[in-house]
Amino acid sequence: MIYKIFPPVLFLIFSLFPNKEIPTTSTITINKKPDVSISLEPSSDSNIEMVYDNLHSNQFDLPNLESFKEALKGFYSLKDKGLIQKDILTLVDFSMSSNTKRLWVIDLSTNTILYNSLVAHGRNTGEEYASSFSNSNSSFKSSLGFYVTGETYNGKHGMSLKLDGIEKGINDNARIRGVVMHAADYVSKSFIKCNKRLGRSLGCPAIPEESLKGIVNTIKDKSCLFIYHPSRGPKAFSALFT
Repeated sequence: MIYKIFPPVLFLIFSLFPNKEIPTTSTITINKKPDVSISLEPSSDSNIEMVYDNLHSNQFDLPNLESFKEALKGFYSLKDKGLIQKDILTLVDFSMSSNTKRLWVIDLSTNTILYNSLVAHGRNTGEEYASSFSNSNSSFKSSLGFYVTGETYNGKHGMSLKLDGIEKGINDNARIRGVVMHAADYVSKSFIKCNKRLGRSLGCPAIPEESLKGIVNTIKDKSCLFIYHPSRGPKAFSALFT
């Protein structure tokens, strides 16, 4: 009797579901929650603030938002122009006291702060605070703006990193002046304790001896370094990147 009942049952099933296919695992789409990602676009302050808000601090202090904004806009412009090759941003904020850690090395591929360090300014740039800047040789002053990191070499300060300033009239004499990143014993907490301020260089962004190898090996060979001070103003940025 079963063979007599089975055909009518099949007819009933196909009548209720005309032109329908029974879904299989190969045709089912599972909607997964999308990964949270950050749109790294230089044109939007809101996107830059999103990057800032999602920085992995590694228990370091965060840089100031204003200096970070300008640094990140420049980073993307330099990346777009092919002037830098690494997703590494080094930010130096010379608006801060030299007694504080005012240098940050940030890996933008992971949004992580890798280093936060003391850094010296030039001896004619100011005492505890930096206030006067120059692009002139023998000025013994720091130069602001965007740099592309170059090659390492062994000089009178040991391992050092050459810097190429890319802003005409602002820092483009850096290589001629011998403005490089190097280590110095006057960049230390002990020097601050004895002198009430950090030691000063001849214009180089000098850093602590114990931090030099790690920082330099991370940022060398065409990454972005930006030295910030509010006196630089937005016009300098616009002239360089528009």
